[in-house]
Amino acid sequence: MDKVRVGVVGLGNMGSTHAKYLAAGVVQGAELTAVCDINPDRLSWAETALGSHITTFDTIECFLSFPDLDAVIICTLHYTHPDVAIKAFAHGLHVLIEKPAGVYTKQVREMNEAAKQSGRAFGIMYNQRTNPLYVKVKALIETGELGEIRRTNWTITDWYRSQAYYDSGSWRATWSGEGGGVLLNQCPHQLDLWQWMLGMLPYRVRAFCSFGKYRQIEVEDEVTAYVEYTNGATGVFMTTTAEAPGTNRLEIVGDKGKVVIEEEKLHFWQLQTPETKFNQTNTEPFAQPESWQCHVPIHYKPNENGHQKITQNWVEHILKGVPLLAPGVEGIRGLELSNAMYLSSWRADWVELPIDEQAYYEALQKRIASSHSRQV
Repeated sequence: MDKVRVGVVGLGNMGSTHAKYLAAGVVQGAELTAVCDINPDRLSWAETALGSHITTFDTIECFLSFPDLDAVIICTLHYTHPDVAIKAFAHGLHVLIEKPAGVYTKQVREMNEAAKQSGRAFGIMYNQRTNPLYVKVKALIETGELGEIRRTNWTITDWYRSQAYYDSGSWRATWSGEGGGVLLNQCPHQLDLWQWMLGMLPYRVRAFCSFGKYRQIEVEDEVTAYVEYTNGATGVFMTTTAEAPGTNRLEIVGDKGKVVIEEEKLHFWQLQTPETKFNQTNTEPFAQPESWQCHVPIHYKPNENGHQKITQNWVEHILKGVPLLAPGVEGIRGLELSNAMYLSSWRADWVELPIDEQAYYEALQKRIASSHSRQV
């Protein structure tokens, strides 16, 4: 195979974006051959914007059976990601899913197993893994420059969404339509990056979610979560869609220094003596380890697009066996964090990881049963 024939299912905001750059030939080794959507208006748009040579489908079954198709990008509603992916694997197709991997870990685990059995390439659109800022932080942690991680704090409140946003679709911000709020829609990238950079998941979570606190919605629009790790480290994750101006500040502290990311800049303070060693040898009551603020160069390539980079990597993995930047099976990790935060808030108690998947599924079903779509 010298070219991957790609189809896109779901031509909403992200699906149409992926389809456009694929049709433009931006991704080397990939050719857009088909799109699928149940909305006839979106298919009409595709014929005009993408070209009449692109085959359009209004049913997933016919789309997946199209002979001129090697791989699919899934951009449907959150709940349907695992179901569509499993069907695609059954047709022998490679799969790239949009975030989140799904709504609950039980369905995502089934998708991961189907991917494993199929032997097909499986990726997830975690485009922030290509951001040089987070790549550099991950490298600092993996090389031991920060030492043993002790504390993390992420305040991510610049996901502002007004009531008009939620009213733009009756499925938005409902348990039955979307499956969650800010944790499931806006923050999957941060939840993924959090565990990806640290290289570890917490062993227990205590979260406080506010449901419809600032907006007329069913799901959460504000969250504060506290986590603990087996090595004694702690973490705090705070997010909301109702704060303006918002903040995006990540702080990671180890026994050799700390890093702070804010306003697209990375600041690194390095201790000349690790805190643990300094504490063992110091005899002065008010002394503290000397620290140097180090400049860490961050190189951005002109016009670099994280979505296109993930897609390019996925295609190269199919054609050349290049390692995936964002393997699809890893989508379950950030989702487990959000599931644990929901369950902790509903129970008003700690939740240990690995999460009890059946307990979460049953708790979610209760909320789906009383869910309603808003008429707009």
